[in-house]
Amino acid sequence: MYRRWGIARGLKLFFIRFVRLKGTPHEVGKGFALGIAIGMTPTFGFQMILAALAAWVLRESKVAAILGVWITNPLTAPVIYALEYETGRTMLQMPHASLPQTYSYESLSQLGWDVMLPLGLGSLVWAIVGWLGAYFLCLRLAPVLRRIRITRWPRTKRPS
Repeated sequence: MYRRWGIARGLKLFFIRFVRLKGTPHEVGKGFALGIAIGMTPTFGFQMILAALAAWVLRESKVAAILGVWITNPLTAPVIYALEYETGRTMLQMPHASLPQTYSYESLSQLGWDVMLPLGLGSLVWAIVGWLGAYFLCLRLAPVLRRIRITRWPRTKRPS
């Protein structure tokens, strides 16, 4: 029954990919933490490319970095970006951004700065927190998770 659930299957495949990563827990943790940090930035749509490039440049695990980027997905992105915006807005002591009364280039560019500046600062803060948390979590969990035996999906017999 659960085999037909796309979400359950996707989570299991994600877990399998993470457990089967080659390298020491330190190497996997650095790559995964890099992916988490890039996943917390407001670069939605380019995050996997940025993670692969950064992992290649820094000689980290590319697969672990790409897996870490999936912290922001269509379900979690609105929550993460709202949290980052509020964090940055609070740190900068800015009021909430509101839509302009008249739409002109100047008013829309000001609205862009009113949103992107706090979002950028908040994403930096949460990227550092995410990087540290993911790295130390991977150091602890990677040896434990590698000992787990992952069973195959039950196969159903198809009538001939």
